Amino acid sequence: MDWAHLLNSFDGRISRKTFWIAMAAVTVAEIFGHLIAEQIEGDRLSAIVDLAFTYPEFAIAAKRAHDRNLPIWLLIIFFAAGAFLDLLTVLDWAGTDDEPSLLSLIIAVPFTVLGLALMVELGFRKGTPGPNPHGPDPLGPQTLPPADIT
Repeated sequence: MDWAHLLNSFDGRISRKTFWIAMAAVTVAEIFGHLIAEQIEGDRLSAIVDLAFTYPEFAIAAKRAHDRNLPIWLLIIFFAAGAFLDLLTVLDWAGTDDEPSLLSLIIAVPFTVLGLALMVELGFRKGTPGPNPHGPDPLGPQTLPPADIT
């Protein structure tokens, strides 16, 4: 697994297995980041940590969406809503855990529903069989260069 490509590129396709391994690794790193951020500064720094992990999470999800042949705008809406919620927290406009602001609730509810739908779509449904505009099937037969027999 090429981690640099997986976390930094939006090109290509990945299988469900690669998606789950990559998302698990990024999630574990993000949780540690959140724990440290909460100890140092609280919710505001934790929101900044969340923003920092948006890029690699989007790169992983984009490659999986390519495998499912899904429109990328669905991911853009999801990640933009998450980034906006983080921005509200950083600016201290999100309210509190006991009394969230109306704006954060208006964004958070559809964000959660879309997130669950994307988790099912990207994490559990099989990719498009065969090649598609984004590359070869990650589960398809891989061709090796011919052996040089001399």
